[in-house]
Amino acid sequence: MDPEMRPVFVNIGERTNVTGSAKFKKLIVEGNYPEALSVARQQVEAGAQVIDVNMDEGLLDSQQAMVTFLNLMAAEPDIARVPVMIDSSKWEVIEAGLKCVQGKAIVNSISLKEGEEKFLEQATLCLRYGAAVVVMAFDEVGQADTEKRKVEICTRAYNTLVDKVGFPPEDIIFDPNIFAVATGIEEHDNYAVDFIEATRRIKQMLPYARVSGGVSNVSFSFRGNEPVRRAIHSVFLYHAINAGMDMGIVNAGDLPVYDDIDPALREAVEDVILNRPQRDPVMTNTERLVEMAPRYKGEKGQQQVANLEWRKGTVNERLTHALVHGITEFIEQDTEEARLAAERPLHVIEGPLMDGMNVVGDLFGAGKMFLPQVVKSARVMKQAVAWLMPFMEAEKEGQERKAAGKVLMATVKGDVHDIGKNIVGVVLQCNNYEVVDLGVMVPADRILDEAKKHKVDMIGLSGLITPSLDEMVFVAAEMERQGFDIPLLIGGATTSRTHTAVKIEPAYRRGPTTYVVDASRAVGVVSGLLSEGERDRIIAETRAEYVKVREQYARGQTTKARASIQEARKRAFAIDWKGYAPPKPAFIGTRVFEPSLAELVPFIDWSPFFASWELIGRFPQILEDDVVGQAATDLYRDARAMLDKVVEEKWFGAKGVIGFWPAQAQGDDIVLYTDETRVAEFSRLHTLRQQMDKGADKSGEAKANVALSDFVAPIGQGADYVGGFAVTAGHGEDEIVAKFKAAGDDYNAIMASALADRLAEAFAEWLHYKARVELWGYAADEDADVERLIAEKYQGIRPAPGYPAQPDHTEKGTLFKLLDAEAATGLQLTESYAMTPGAAVSGLFFSHRQAHYFGVGKIDADQVEDYARRKGWDMETAERWLSPILNYDPLARARGAAA
Repeated sequence: MDPEMRPVFVNIGERTNVTGSAKFKKLIVEGNYPEALSVARQQVEAGAQVIDVNMDEGLLDSQQAMVTFLNLMAAEPDIARVPVMIDSSKWEVIEAGLKCVQGKAIVNSISLKEGEEKFLEQATLCLRYGAAVVVMAFDEVGQADTEKRKVEICTRAYNTLVDKVGFPPEDIIFDPNIFAVATGIEEHDNYAVDFIEATRRIKQMLPYARVSGGVSNVSFSFRGNEPVRRAIHSVFLYHAINAGMDMGIVNAGDLPVYDDIDPALREAVEDVILNRPQRDPVMTNTERLVEMAPRYKGEKGQQQVANLEWRKGTVNERLTHALVHGITEFIEQDTEEARLAAERPLHVIEGPLMDGMNVVGDLFGAGKMFLPQVVKSARVMKQAVAWLMPFMEAEKEGQERKAAGKVLMATVKGDVHDIGKNIVGVVLQCNNYEVVDLGVMVPADRILDEAKKHKVDMIGLSGLITPSLDEMVFVAAEMERQGFDIPLLIGGATTSRTHTAVKIEPAYRRGPTTYVVDASRAVGVVSGLLSEGERDRIIAETRAEYVKVREQYARGQTTKARASIQEARKRAFAIDWKGYAPPKPAFIGTRVFEPSLAELVPFIDWSPFFASWELIGRFPQILEDDVVGQAATDLYRDARAMLDKVVEEKWFGAKGVIGFWPAQAQGDDIVLYTDETRVAEFSRLHTLRQQMDKGADKSGEAKANVALSDFVAPIGQGADYVGGFAVTAGHGEDEIVAKFKAAGDDYNAIMASALADRLAEAFAEWLHYKARVELWGYAADEDADVERLIAEKYQGIRPAPGYPAQPDHTEKGTLFKLLDAEAATGLQLTESYAMTPGAAVSGLFFSHRQAHYFGVGKIDADQVEDYARRKGWDMETAERWLSPILNYDPLARARGAAA
């Protein structure tokens, strides 16, 4: 049971499937794997949360193609952040894929069609590899088509997996077969109902199991009429998800909102999907839909024109409308009218305003409102409360409004990022929770002192950088030591359910610890943990779930064999340096830049802006998305309006520094020199090398294990150079944000922070472009095509310490010293190496045409020991800073060394 209490549908991207995408098939058959990777990348950017990879094609060596593609995906951080579904009808292909996937994979699929013995054999191997499995509702007799058969086969498979194999039930995903409806064959009319009701029973009868399916199958009889197909998918998913369907293969960006489907079409589709009694005495439901379908072919839904009809409603109705739609224009007028009609000002808050916010909460929980809209609702609510405050203060007595609960929130020590935390705070406030927000870089002692002072019901910790994970463990241990027993919530970009279960919860056993994946789940988690009737059950279920997560993690810690660091260095990325003349920068040393904000605006990548508001999709396509398009368009309009003010009124100050130094590679280090004589060593950059086995290329040669030092000419093979930079667009951000917050305008406070972040990233892109065409000049003819720049389709890279190509955050300290960044830009590093102001970017510049981004992945103790020696660290320090990428348990290693 998911304690977050809100159905969440996981979208599986299927374009990396040679049987489902002609484009992808062509690329794989031609061996064009770099372009094939872009297909996977586009799926992730468009919101796919799992990537389905299938190489079953007659002209392919499916096994080799699967291994090659998965290894390449593993080295692409922006793709590897989502799980992989290994999809094949051939077991040898699946097993080959399992051997090279990093992290947890999903096997698609196994079934009982070849009997129980084969099923047990394959399931046991999947368990050994730590993979989840998709189990088809298919047995020795055939595919299940009725509800009874679906439930019967899935129950048998579940009991076999759990009782005979010891398979974790949460790793079982059933596919009870979605078949086409409205085919004209009467036996097919109940297929959708059979799936929906089977799903409902599976979720009730088979604890922790998931349900998936290929949604496009249900509308197959209407192929060629995409508007009707989209409506069928939306209606089917509406009912299937409510019945418990967890995931599926569907183009989520192409789904209309259920409530926005033309009512006549929705009714006809629903009659077919739910196999209702026919309405027309002459025509069946299928015939009625077939007759209607041509009217909708090629049509697009029309946006409703805004009007003021809502102003004719009662004051309570008007307040609700204003809250739901984020309209502040009339809020003071309507609040005053409600106050005059109420016995006391407080009653307006506890009555019509909270009633309106309850509607907002219900719509948000049902997926019919999105975060930007909810934050706008909070702004309206705060404005109404601000109007009432003087009247409440005049009464002096008894004005304490009882909140649903009190939550303390803080970004932990050493971390400065808080956009996500602020959004969670607003969502909680919208649901009548009091939030005590301590801000950023908050040490453990202050968090716990303030928690006692305010008598909070729970504590929420947030963090973005990897060192924050250790700080959260420390806070949890301190809560245990000081005798706290209130719930601890964990959230932020680097956190995960696994880290929470494995590292944080064991440090704090007196109270419950819960991972909150995003703002949309916060209310469900908090309300459940504060509910007298639900609290004990939810805590028990979460703890039981985390025990399973730890067991699963432990099974996965049978560390994967990796090349030794010596072997990995032998297959370093090979560049032919003979005859290569490294480009020389226009200057050696550093130079400061202070561009106007107007210069940076064209370099803004808007896609991450929408992601920070939990609207997932690629810009500008997201503005046309059938699900979130209207919310995204409204948000973008507001952002551009604020951006115009930011630029015109110079809200933020942008300042950056760039540097170039003579450089040569020496093993995995990059040596920097004071001048062109290359005699006196100025500094040294330390890099980490991949150790995973990536298979062989077409010639049979082992694929390279890459380190950043591979992109710099070794000593004695040409006079090379390395660049570095640090930029910020965050000077003045705190003051602007504080001004909005003081006015009760969280929406614009969050908007300002999000725009400062985007301008900082744009500054980095602007400076890199300037380096390529002018300051370093190795690509002087490059044009400033913004889409190409955002897609990083240019020569050279700008990797950053703390990111996949160099996971060691402390290298940021070396970079800042090289640049004298604090004096040059006003930027500072926290003790965890986070940059402040938070709207900042730093990194290195590499110029070689073959330089590319990659992920180091997991590394073994031999490399950690070598890295510690090069850095002058002891092993404990090295393991602390490299903990997210260790391929071993440091405690077990220490015990072994002691023995």
